[in-house]
Amino acid sequence: MSAIAFRRRRVLSLHRINPGLRQPLAVAGAVIAGAWILIAIFAPLIAPSNPLAQSFTPSVGPSWHHFFGTDELGRDVFSRVIYGSRVTLPIGLILVVIAATIGGTIGAMAGYFRGPIDGLFMRMADLVFAFPPIILAMVVAAVLGRCLENAALAIVVVSWPSYARVVRGLVLTVGESEYVQSARLLGASAPRALMRDVLPNVAGPVLVLMTLDLANAILLLSGLSFLGLGAQPPQAEWGSMVADGTQYFQWWWMGTFPGLAIFTVVLAFNFLGDSLRDVFDPRTGWRRDETA
Repeated sequence: MSAIAFRRRRVLSLHRINPGLRQPLAVAGAVIAGAWILIAIFAPLIAPSNPLAQSFTPSVGPSWHHFFGTDELGRDVFSRVIYGSRVTLPIGLILVVIAATIGGTIGAMAGYFRGPIDGLFMRMADLVFAFPPIILAMVVAAVLGRCLENAALAIVVVSWPSYARVVRGLVLTVGESEYVQSARLLGASAPRALMRDVLPNVAGPVLVLMTLDLANAILLLSGLSFLGLGAQPPQAEWGSMVADGTQYFQWWWMGTFPGLAIFTVVLAFNFLGDSLRDVFDPRTGWRRDETA
């Protein structure tokens, strides 16, 4: 086989394995998410001023001096949006990782050991599912106190059951497979079979759920801050900035630009989640690639 034919065959194989990565929405989501991550990392270099400094004329519209205008206290809205990404994105990522770890552990134990453990954990998940997520998060955040940390804890409380349900269903399916049963017959302990043979096979769907749930976590965090249960003044956070903007409709830029930041980030992670689902699910990815 010639080198050209080998490279061509390799490229075709990669395209068949990762069909979702060729979609325009996947590229758009990756570019937007990557741009916001870079903005969050290099915020001190990008922001033209201190986000808390009240050094400018209040309520000035967008201009070359202030790209997003200034707020009612004379703070640069562009700088506050830039620094707001350092609050929303890291916290959203940490929340998703914690919720996936807790929910995945509970779901794996429930699906593998079954019996009373399964019944106990799933009833706990049903109890959380009985309430709308935003309502339950509001109650938890209000009980714990108004601050960003308590809002983050409230989001973890309402997010873990979805991971528990997904992982439990996958573990129930994979646990009945022949290679898992063979490993148990060969003397592998239950924890070893769970960690080595079962969990690696559920990582793909969990990764997709985490990507999609990151958008939901950002929305919930911004919603709690909008309601006054999350970030507190003068901290630059997108949800609280939108809440401030609703009090001054005549100065439209105060709430519009933070809202657009939330919109673009949520849209990007939804695009990435849908594309990853096509990569890991052969029914939506590989089959479409074969018929293309």
